[in-house]
Amino acid sequence: MNDRMKKDLRSKIEELGPWFQNIEIGGIKTAPDHFLGDYPAFKWQGFRHVVPEDLSGQSVLDIGCNAGFYSQEMKRRGADYVLGIDSDPHYLQQARFAAAQAGLDIEFRQMSVYEVGKLRQRFDLVIFMGVLYHLRHPLLALDLLHEHVVGGQMLFQCLQRGDERKPDLAENYDFSEWAIFDQMEYPKLFFVEERYASDPTNWWIPNKAAMEAMLRSAGFIIEENPEREVYLCRRGARHYAVEPPPAIA
Repeated sequence: MNDRMKKDLRSKIEELGPWFQNIEIGGIKTAPDHFLGDYPAFKWQGFRHVVPEDLSGQSVLDIGCNAGFYSQEMKRRGADYVLGIDSDPHYLQQARFAAAQAGLDIEFRQMSVYEVGKLRQRFDLVIFMGVLYHLRHPLLALDLLHEHVVGGQMLFQCLQRGDERKPDLAENYDFSEWAIFDQMEYPKLFFVEERYASDPTNWWIPNKAAMEAMLRSAGFIIEENPEREVYLCRRGARHYAVEPPPAIA
């Protein structure tokens, strides 16, 4: 790449900014001064081993794909079909540009997680990372994923705060029971009415026990927990007391 082409590429990357994902395009980093560092590449190094190196013949859905970092990684591992969805058109512009520059055949669509039933397809692997705590209705989202799109495994991450212990709970408690809820390790969702980290879309932040309980309640079996907030789950049976979400017409 000559100096002129490099300058044009840098100009295009800046035009598409700001970037949340630091992706290398033609030797240029999209977010070199990211407050988290080389994000999400450095996070990916901590759990990439739980995803098969060879995804040949498999389909992947990347929900909340942002600029498409994980979509690209799945395509590089040979996935036959990769679909990235995001509700933000700005991120989708970035994702399409980055994938094209990398020469990767990835489809991107503007779509909310609440609309996944419209895809009418189950995927071998669903990536659902860094999204749940931005949702007003997090458990509904998990229910919809289980009901409509997760066919095999789900790679999942959610911001967590609070106690990290997992309590040994009974299946049922009397209405008169109060003390159990005062335990620090009891499953909790912290509600953010205004902002957390200056972000008005950070709504719910679970502790570890709550996050794992929500996954189980939605019908997911936790297979691995390679990093503190990252889980590899498999689609299992839904909790016997939970009704499925309504079908998409």
